[in-house]
Amino acid sequence: MLEMLAISYIMIATALPYIAKHYQTTQGAWLLTAFLLFGAMVAPLLGKLADLYGKRLMLLVCVFGAALGSLVSAVAPTYSILIVGRALTGLLVACLFLSYSLIRDVFPPKTIALAVSIATSGMGIIAIPAPFITGWLIDGFGFRSIFWFTLIALAVLGTLILFTTQESTIRQHARLDLLGAILLGAGIAGVLVGVSFGPTWGWAATSTLAYLIGGVVLIGAWLVSAGKLSDPLIDIKVLRRRSVAFTVLAAGCIYGVSGLYTMLLPMLVMTPKELGLGYGFGSTAEGTAIFQAPLGLFTVIGGVIVGVLVGRIGAKPRIMMAAGAVSAGFGCLFTAFSHDDKLLIIVFGALVGLGMGLGYAAVPNLLIEAVPPQLQASTASIAGVFQSVFPAVLPVIAFTVMNNSFTAVFPPEITKMLGGAVMYTSDGFKIAYLIAAVTAVGCLLAALALPSRITQLQVPSDGAPAVDEADREDAVVA
Repeated sequence: MLEMLAISYIMIATALPYIAKHYQTTQGAWLLTAFLLFGAMVAPLLGKLADLYGKRLMLLVCVFGAALGSLVSAVAPTYSILIVGRALTGLLVACLFLSYSLIRDVFPPKTIALAVSIATSGMGIIAIPAPFITGWLIDGFGFRSIFWFTLIALAVLGTLILFTTQESTIRQHARLDLLGAILLGAGIAGVLVGVSFGPTWGWAATSTLAYLIGGVVLIGAWLVSAGKLSDPLIDIKVLRRRSVAFTVLAAGCIYGVSGLYTMLLPMLVMTPKELGLGYGFGSTAEGTAIFQAPLGLFTVIGGVIVGVLVGRIGAKPRIMMAAGAVSAGFGCLFTAFSHDDKLLIIVFGALVGLGMGLGYAAVPNLLIEAVPPQLQASTASIAGVFQSVFPAVLPVIAFTVMNNSFTAVFPPEITKMLGGAVMYTSDGFKIAYLIAAVTAVGCLLAALALPSRITQLQVPSDGAPAVDEADREDAVVA
């Protein structure tokens, strides 16, 4: 299921030029923004519902919803309807935390660390065949075929989950906080829309400021309401714990590095070498696989390392997270200063992939250490929000900088040949990869800020989270 989350992103990124041409639109960014935006909006609500009514049930709801979204996208007569379909497909975002929360409940304790590590880092392996599958589908059957492919795959996977996966018996006894769900979801949406379209509308534009300020105000209102309710959507006392707060921050950073790096890589290698920009190899869409395959392979290797070391010898997940940040950070740093050699890019990509795998797998293991099963899905959903927001925001920051200061200038005949496509200077890519490297440093600092010994939060019999003495020592001071 998690592979479908990864391949959906890869396929859309590759098909974007064909889709934009068919619908005659310059708003192609909405295809990715709508996916991440809706996924981030509904993640907290789905996490709470999973704790209340069952993680397998909510996983099946997400699969059905995403399949419906793929069907809408496949037959969409207009671009606006296509966006609606892509937004529904964003329910795949919730499958990430629902999957490892369910694994935690139904797998034997000795296999949990390895199982969640393989499940989360397994998203990397799909990067190997994805370019080939995408190229074959688009070239042979048109861009709509990628949505039919997703629909069929989700139908098969949903059926397998229905008949092979047992439901968790663990429940949290509480009421659903609909007001909190509306406030938090709308607040996240406002901030994401403002950040995503700030470069297009202008950062000082009324519309941009309205979304940003409105989103922040709604999130603030949610924080106030959560502090007063007995059964909030997300218990603030849980989020204030150092073990949770820095885990979700580290999760956002490592996923942000992954999102930015994997978005830059195809652009870098597909740029024609003849343009003389100091980078680029003129690779085809399928040809990018030679660069993406090592990244995906080492992502899986990183996940297996975490599973084995944490599950078999008791290694600390925070150390794995820190190691992942270092590996990904150096990979981005090296790429920033040397991106004109194929072999070096492959090696640096492997470093980033290893870091991604270590980080991906460390996140669920950290949350499993910090949070009891009754609160697992709702707390993990906040990590899911960070894992959606950071990959959505970082590319906006990077491309804003690149568009403002590092666009390449060509003679008129070459500009005409490029069909209006924007190309960037070598220094532009250097800055973008440095932004990814700095984000990896943020992940490292968050990992080091985690307590060396995590005490799991205790939940009384009435279902309300309590903060004991260990929790007070572990809390983040407001």
